[in-house]
Amino acid sequence: MTTEAGDPTLTIDELAARSGVTVRTVRFYGTRGLLPPPEIGPRRVGRYGREHLARLALIEELRLQGMTLAAIERYIARLPADLTAQDLAVHRAVVSSWAPETVETVGRAELDRRAGRRLSEEDVRRLTAMDVLAAEGDDWRVDGGMLRLAVQLLDLPFSPEVILAARTALLDHSRAAARELSSLLRDAVPEHTPQDVRTLSAHMQPLVVQALLTTFQRSLRQEVREWLGDGEGRPPEDRAPEERPS
Repeated sequence: MTTEAGDPTLTIDELAARSGVTVRTVRFYGTRGLLPPPEIGPRRVGRYGREHLARLALIEELRLQGMTLAAIERYIARLPADLTAQDLAVHRAVVSSWAPETVETVGRAELDRRAGRRLSEEDVRRLTAMDVLAAEGDDWRVDGGMLRLAVQLLDLPFSPEVILAARTALLDHSRAAARELSSLLRDAVPEHTPQDVRTLSAHMQPLVVQALLTTFQRSLRQEVREWLGDGEGRPPEDRAPEERPS
């Protein structure tokens, strides 16, 4: 079922299945204010859309990064309430760039569950080309930190080679930024214990992710404008002095 705008509407069971979580988890996140309430349709059945899917994916990514529920609530509370599914996907992409190398071996049924949908043979081939999957007998070695993001990329009109190159560029730059930040923090806090480092990292990570997201979005918008040769619609601070309104 879809809305007039083409946005899919899902029951809570369908939302949970697509997200790879339980119905109980969906309801729990709703009671904590992490998910907006569903739209109530005929027969008083709650309907969920793409924004709910994207928000659930972001919450699960934050959880996989080791954030506590309280930290996730603080992170979500800082987000604008009207973010689209695309905006949320960008947030999740930035968060997943911090993902550790978590490689596991799973069966095909578990692979589909973690992907949030039944993968076709072509999907599996493309995910393998992206270096997210690798066959191991009848099972699959999975890069858990990248699987969900890669599955979403399957729906975009790019070849696996282009996606793999983009992934490499993002990971390289995020790791370089992490190394430089770590060096700055080591110099700023020369005397520290392992617990101090873990505590500082837990407090810093949401702030750093938000900063990376903001600067990346602005840079990407500027690159797209230059690519299209489009100077219209830019905010004044992005325009050259001669273009700014007097």
